[in-house]
Amino acid sequence: MIIALGTDHAGFDLKEVVKKFLEENNYEVKDFGAYEYDSADDYPDFINPTAEFVSKNNDAMGIIFGGSGQGEAMAANRYKGVRAAVFYGGPDKIVSLSRQHNNANILSLGSRFIEPEDAINVIKLWLSTEFEGGRHQKRIEKLDS
Repeated sequence: MIIALGTDHAGFDLKEVVKKFLEENNYEVKDFGAYEYDSADDYPDFINPTAEFVSKNNDAMGIIFGGSGQGEAMAANRYKGVRAAVFYGGPDKIVSLSRQHNNANILSLGSRFIEPEDAINVIKLWLSTEFEGGRHQKRIEKLDS
């Protein structure tokens, strides 16, 4: 599985922590930037190529980062086949349900609201949770049609 990463300046530090964790755990990582902190950058410049990659590669998942994760998810969800879920804290069940019921293939993290250790734990849960299929599959098909 390939994990695509993308962020603007607000999520840069957290992306770097997550990237290191993923690489240390033998995930193949494709980093779409930002590659350095630049307070003037714009999230679509990094989120769009990340989402496009996930939309074109069924074996890929993505993790995107921003201040709240909201705008980043909105950008990602414009791509056919992308189902980006936002997480910036709260019950972990939100993350597992995004996979179980919605087959989320991108996780959008609100970097201003989540500590790196919590982000790593949520990512572990998200990557290990399987889509249930069944009655949820027809909903995914409606989203993608």
